[in-house]
Amino acid sequence: MRIDAYNKITQMLQTNNTVRTSKTKGVSAKDHVEISRTGKDYQVAKKALAKAEDIRMDKVNDIKRRIESGTYNVTGEEVANKLVENYFNQII
Repeated sequence: MRIDAYNKITQMLQTNNTVRTSKTKGVSAKDHVEISRTGKDYQVAKKALAKAEDIRMDKVNDIKRRIESGTYNVTGEEVANKLVENYFNQII
């Protein structure tokens, strides 16, 4: 290990120097938080999604009806494509 290289790095970063800070007396301003319009829209959308049902029963009932009548035909390739598509959408 090269000590001279370490000394040069500490000099560059000035890690050996300390600076004293003084305490402030009193508070001159209070913190203020402002939520952007995008943030407010996000909150509204999140609340609406929380109220929505996770399962769309109209779609489920339609597929059940089509399966029972024999008109619901899906190939293995279509299923595989959807699985891959959903997988990549979760990664991104």
